[in-house]
Amino acid sequence: MLGVFLDEGSLGRGDLDYEALRRTLPRWHFHDHTPSRKVAERIRDAAVVITNKVVLTETHLAAAPGLRLICISATGTDHVDLDAARRLGIAVCNVPGYATASVTQHVFTLLLALMRSLPAYQQAVTDGAWSRSPHFCLLDHPVRELSGKVLGIVGYGTLGRAVARVAEAFGMEVRVAARPGGPVPEGRLPLDELLPCVDVLTLHCPLTESTRGLIGARQLAAMKPGAILINTARGGIVDEEALAQALRSGHLGGAGVDVLSEEPPPADHPLLAGDIPRLILTPHMAWASREARQRLVDELTANIQAWLAGHPRNRV
Repeated sequence: MLGVFLDEGSLGRGDLDYEALRRTLPRWHFHDHTPSRKVAERIRDAAVVITNKVVLTETHLAAAPGLRLICISATGTDHVDLDAARRLGIAVCNVPGYATASVTQHVFTLLLALMRSLPAYQQAVTDGAWSRSPHFCLLDHPVRELSGKVLGIVGYGTLGRAVARVAEAFGMEVRVAARPGGPVPEGRLPLDELLPCVDVLTLHCPLTESTRGLIGARQLAAMKPGAILINTARGGIVDEEALAQALRSGHLGGAGVDVLSEEPPPADHPLLAGDIPRLILTPHMAWASREARQRLVDELTANIQAWLAGHPRNRV
């Protein structure tokens, strides 16, 4: 029985323990990354395939007659054709919840850096502005507190709730958006009502047909002047050109973005332009603390062991 890990390199470089995972099957092929043209060849003889972000289409799955289990080394499942997997009798398991602490901490890393203008102050120090100052301090950029600010959350699952708890510890008021296109439960607000009253909007919903382009030019314009957007969910949820323009115009007070609609991004991606102010862009690494990545490997191991025992877990 052969296992194939299509993009093991996406989990890091040599700092994780794979021993238990390797023991789950008699044979494993670990690939640093797999271009789309090589997917069919590499999974052809596999019984188990692990993919982090390598796309698996119906054509790929149909060409792998022995494939019985796909393990997604992530929570999101949009890169695997789940309908085709069901038709072909292939179980699909993901790993929920492994990166909650890591992503939550990254949300507040981005938010605090923006609220206190840390990139601008770091650049000022590097440029010698502090050394030239007649005063003991520099106060050239806004420095704001989280206490008393209103945080809006879109996506109130495990991650959204974890972010809410930390926000409340900072003294923020938390408001939650209703699910797009669904009913409005008690205690939640339609997105259009939420946007004008928040100082910070943070996204934690999956990328689906109902959330693709959810935050566009109209929604950004509806936000308070000076509000901050944080996106550690999926890039396609936000209209990236509209976000760039909202920052250039000065309407938004900042944006912290960890995910883009195309990853890795092309050189001409709208958010890579050099003239966008108050933007912190990180390379899809909110999830990637060493502790979270090891939990991910351990959960992959547990998913395969459970499937081999006839009791699959974390099926999607």
